[in-house]
Amino acid sequence: MTDKRPGIAVIDGQGGGMGRALVEQIKREYPGVLIRALGTNAIATAAMMKAGAHDGATGENALILNAGKMDILIGPIGIAMANGLLGEVTPAMAAAVMASNAVKIFLPPQKKCEFHFANGDSQSLQSYIEEAMRILRAELAEQLR
Repeated sequence: MTDKRPGIAVIDGQGGGMGRALVEQIKREYPGVLIRALGTNAIATAAMMKAGAHDGATGENALILNAGKMDILIGPIGIAMANGLLGEVTPAMAAAVMASNAVKIFLPPQKKCEFHFANGDSQSLQSYIEEAMRILRAELAEQLR
C-alpha cells in the first residue's frame, strides 16, 4: 500500500456476519489501521461498512484488484477456495487471494461443509475471531516496527 499505515482487507460473503464482527474488533483495537471491506455481495459489504470499515467494494473485480494491494487479508477459509461460500467465490477470486503477497488469516466455517479441519473441537465464532485477532496482533506488531 502507498499509505504508511497497514491495510487490512476483511473479505466476506453471504450475510457478512463474520466480516462485520472482524471489522468491529479490528476497528476497536487498531483505529489507525486502514480497514477495507471486500464483499462477494452487496449485503456483506454493507454489513462490514456499517461496522466501521473505512471503505469497501463488492464483487469479483473489486476483490481481484484489491487483494494484491493489501498487507493483510482476513476472512473465512472459503475465500481461498474456488466456489467457496456457497458459490459466491469465483475461481478468479480464490486465485487472487492465494496469489496475493499479503499475510492471510483464515477462519474455519461455521456451518457443516464438505471438508474438515484437524484443529480439535469446534469452537464458537467468537473463539475463532479471538484467535484471528491474536494472529493479527502479532502480525501488526511486526509491521508497525
